[in-house]
Amino acid sequence: MTRPDILDDTAADHERLEAEYLTQDRDVARVATADVDETTARRLVSHLVDDDVVTAVVDQRVHVHEPSGEAFDSIWQLAVFHRGWTAGRDADEETS
Repeated sequence: MTRPDILDDTAADHERLEAEYLTQDRDVARVATADVDETTARRLVSHLVDDDVVTAVVDQRVHVHEPSGEAFDSIWQLAVFHRGWTAGRDADEETS
């Protein structure tokens, strides 16, 4: 029986390709927060208020993210936080 030629061995190619696909999957799964502009943030927070996820505390001029208990005086910060919080929660559910 002859030994396999090292040039014909594709096992390393398969592992390299698998690692590349895994990296691409992680990149797709990451939450992009850089694309949250003021209009997007206002729309998201408005939906969150309608869905009772966020409570507006008018006299203190803050919004409270009910699931986490965090308070924000910036709609943009709240929108970015909620996206990250949601992504973290979804990642936890996938690993459970």
